[in-house]
Amino acid sequence: MRPPSQGGTNVLGMTSELDVLDWRRQVSTLYANVRRQAAGDPAAAHATWRAGRDELFAHHPASPLLLPDRHTFTGLPVADYDPAFRFVVPVRTDTATESFEYPTGTDGIVPFHRVGTVELPGLGPLAVWWLDSYGGGLFLPLRDATSGTSSFGGGRYLLDTVKGADLGGSPDALVVDLNFAYNPSCAYDPAWSCPLAPPANHLATPVPVGELTPP
Repeated sequence: MRPPSQGGTNVLGMTSELDVLDWRRQVSTLYANVRRQAAGDPAAAHATWRAGRDELFAHHPASPLLLPDRHTFTGLPVADYDPAFRFVVPVRTDTATESFEYPTGTDGIVPFHRVGTVELPGLGPLAVWWLDSYGGGLFLPLRDATSGTSSFGGGRYLLDTVKGADLGGSPDALVVDLNFAYNPSCAYDPAWSCPLAPPANHLATPVPVGELTPP
């Protein structure tokens, strides 16, 4: 979600809606490059993703890093790529309907409904959600046994397609590469409001890859 705004800028007085638009454009372009590259070399695509996110966090006006933190920023803490955590899995349609709502200060109540489940071998199931508001989008967060220790306590995001975070797949399967799990913006700046992983997206096992605890 976006940070609280006042007359076109956030509470820090520096990020306009057009800055956020440009951020989303660049994120979408980054993920398009990642999808193309990952078809032949997922590890190289991961390196592209890391470099692109570091550049955005360090220099873009819509970076969730607070200005003092940008002056000392040397890169996001991300584990080395491990191919064992890349999956291409079908989305199993759920028979029971389930939904959750996330209240925000700027966007009102943000609704999600469950569209299915992906089963990750050796790790467990994760619910797949659809953003039930204008434009829609697929949302796949996770919280695992590293949350609160080596990764952000509120959990991480893997897919958030309304914002361009899309690793690809087919009409009936998703690329679920946990090496690309990343912290929501609220991990860096409490002015941001971020939906966190509901119980159906909690894994009892550790996911030691992806973005780790913010510095």
